[in-house]
Amino acid sequence: MESPVLHAGAGALVYWLLVAVRRCQRLAPGSSDWTQVLTSEHPAIVGLWHGQHLLAPFFRPKTLPYVALLSRNRDAEINASVVERFGISTVRGSGGRAREVGQRDKGGVRALIALRRLLGEGTGVCMIADVPKGTPREAGLGIVTLARISGRPIIPSAAVTSRRHVIESSWDKTSVPLPFGTLAVVLGAPILVPADADAVLLEEKRREVTRAIEAANVEALRLAEGRP
Repeated sequence: MESPVLHAGAGALVYWLLVAVRRCQRLAPGSSDWTQVLTSEHPAIVGLWHGQHLLAPFFRPKTLPYVALLSRNRDAEINASVVERFGISTVRGSGGRAREVGQRDKGGVRALIALRRLLGEGTGVCMIADVPKGTPREAGLGIVTLARISGRPIIPSAAVTSRRHVIESSWDKTSVPLPFGTLAVVLGAPILVPADADAVLLEEKRREVTRAIEAANVEALRLAEGRP
């Protein structure tokens, strides 16, 4: 078993590297005013893709409480250490797994219940929408289920920097931000899921969230790279 001390040490290293990278970024013209959007919709469910999670703390308003959903595997221990150093609390579980939520994935159910309670208490949620080891950039049912049971909006989100290293061997093409780049942050229109949504409507909303997050991602890429 890996030592918690090693996890904490690795998390501290990643945290300080990210802080240094953030200080070297120029904000791309046309980026969303994330403080205004997230404050006006608080508490909201901020949905983004795997592979862009390292940039998520860059656009979290420090004045607002947030919690991030992280998986329960060993790799997530380092992620948790990083996230918590940014002042974001964590809930562990597999809330994105599309057809296991509410069925055999009890950990996912517990995570969604915990997140619903936190939303009700005024804490925003940062949630990676696509399913680990599943199809990249395709939202699972977890995020729309949370929106249905909480009554809170999903904010489709993307953050991209012009200088990045993409880990091609990773299933989600994880993007590691590099210094001296241009950072673009794009937040889409809020998506609400009715409390009485049935399976058909949940699937429609899942597809809507997929399209909205990818549209934000495409726009963020355009802004970061300075394309017209």
